Amino acid sequence: MGRNVSIRDVASAAGVSVTTVSHVLNNTTGARVSEVTRERVTAAAARLGYAPNKLAQGLRLQRTQILALLSDQIATTPHAGRIMLGAQEAASAKGWVVLLLNSGGDPDLEDREISALLQHQVDGVLYATMYHRQVTVPDRLAGLPVVLLDASSTATAYPSVVPDEVGGGRAAVQELVAAGHRRIGFATNIDDIPATHGRLVGYRQALTEAGIPFAPELVVVEQSDTPGGYRAAMELLRRPDRPTGLFCFNDRMAMGAYWAAHQLGLRIPDDLSVVGFDNQELIADGLFPPLTTVALPHYEMGAWAVNTMIDRLSAVQPAGRRRRAPAHITMECPLVRRDSVAAPTIP
Repeated sequence: MGRNVSIRDVASAAGVSVTTVSHVLNNTTGARVSEVTRERVTAAAARLGYAPNKLAQGLRLQRTQILALLSDQIATTPHAGRIMLGAQEAASAKGWVVLLLNSGGDPDLEDREISALLQHQVDGVLYATMYHRQVTVPDRLAGLPVVLLDASSTATAYPSVVPDEVGGGRAAVQELVAAGHRRIGFATNIDDIPATHGRLVGYRQALTEAGIPFAPELVVVEQSDTPGGYRAAMELLRRPDRPTGLFCFNDRMAMGAYWAAHQLGLRIPDDLSVVGFDNQELIADGLFPPLTTVALPHYEMGAWAVNTMIDRLSAVQPAGRRRRAPAHITMECPLVRRDSVAAPTIP
């Protein structure tokens, strides 16, 4: 029924003008419509099953109300669901739609996907990466509004949101310090990416704040996977002055550390406390005991990117006034406590 109901039908049922209905249903800023009238219009629209003509709205407003989330490999990562859910729910709440395109890191495929976006006249692009890194935005997107999601760029004209890697690393080590640990190892990543540098900075900051000298021999660099975590933990835990607490670059490395501790006859958390990073729930909840870790704010970053894009597209720029500088947000990475941290049993 909703397809055949027009705005004139709603106006007739509510006993108001078509203009009033338009103001109410479009939430027109500054429109002088009483709350009683608004309720009468929305009730009539609901009763008649009125659905706005998005095509007509788009032609009038020169908006399709469609955003594209264009990523390298985000759809194949464990975190994709949270980023996409945050973006989709934020868009849906404002009547917008998000399309997902995944290039798999293939430049040719990305170029074809950008062609498709331009043909479909999307209003803006959320340019996302599977992990926090610096990107170069494709030249072909220059004519579209772009928000960087889990990425940054030297081109500061693009709003961006990334996780607070430093703060997350600091929170992980602070948790170990609060439990009484003074000798804390760090199994970290070999790759030259922002997370590697930021989490090391956070590790060192937490030690400094606690009055614990930084010991380079307690930082072991390895591949950021389960075998890498196993090798790094073995190197640290075989030391005669082994650490009692271990911070791992991510949950996969922490899983390797669990296996190393098991082989050495160490119990977690009785003999060794472990904190991970990423909060990959299939790993963190599946380990025994469950892993204390730091969460990446994927849902929140997805929602922020969409809201920022829609706000920028909807903003009316006064004549002669320069547009506000784009926001560059570093989002908190909260600690998720489980059962892998306890007080040390050795000095």
